[in-house]
Amino acid sequence: MISNEATTGGLLGTYLKDRRAKLDPVALGFTPQRRRTPGLRREEVAQRAHISPTWYTWLEQGRGGAPSADVLNRIARALMLTDVEREHLFLLGLGRPPEVQYRKDQDVTPRLQRVLDALNPSPAIIKTAIWDVVAWNRAATIVLKDYSTLPPDQRNMLRHIFLSPIARDVHHEWESVARSVVAAFRADAARAGAMAEVKAMVDELCLLSPEFNAMWRDNDVHNNTAVVKHLQHPVLGLITVEMSTFSVDGRSDLNMLVFNPVTATDAEKVKAMIGD
Repeated sequence: MISNEATTGGLLGTYLKDRRAKLDPVALGFTPQRRRTPGLRREEVAQRAHISPTWYTWLEQGRGGAPSADVLNRIARALMLTDVEREHLFLLGLGRPPEVQYRKDQDVTPRLQRVLDALNPSPAIIKTAIWDVVAWNRAATIVLKDYSTLPPDQRNMLRHIFLSPIARDVHHEWESVARSVVAAFRADAARAGAMAEVKAMVDELCLLSPEFNAMWRDNDVHNNTAVVKHLQHPVLGLITVEMSTFSVDGRSDLNMLVFNPVTATDAEKVKAMIGD
């Protein structure tokens, strides 16, 4: 009987062979001399990945045990894998997807914007791993915040919670909400390897908000599990929404947050303000 480990190793090896066969050696700076098979040689992949040729050969042969995440990331770069291909590599090599990595590229495709728009009257936004809001629908501008009125570098949910006086009025039990947000933000930023990127903002918030400074120093971390939110809107009055978080296809660094009105009455209130 073939073990699961052997089967997984064989699948990983097959995938690696297939990916290197699709690369052009000349385009990557290797000599165009006669080759028995198309693509890069094993030692050339190892050279590009800065790993031992023997270790890489073992991986293709399904030997040597599970590789580390660092090795897989090096191989992914060496083979010029897309995000989806890199994820597949991790699933084959480690049985799990790669950790989220923060990307400064914040472009949202028209397709994603259409998804957000289709969710009206439920407010919906797309945020990065460091909680920058990069897209939103009409309902979000009504119920949450009109992020179009802010410069792009100010469209951050953490900033809004602590620096906007409106946020304190809108959120019932503001302190509890803020503490939960800080702990979830810290966990997300660390998970994405983006603590260096958020340092300037964190330092600024520590100076401007004594509450944030105290909460940040507590070093709490947890997922954002406050799925039911009670919002005191200046026009709509008290409304209750359920928050759901979804991964964005092909962008592990982005999440879609949907705030679904709990009652039909609340949904109708939002619809009336949207004008739908």
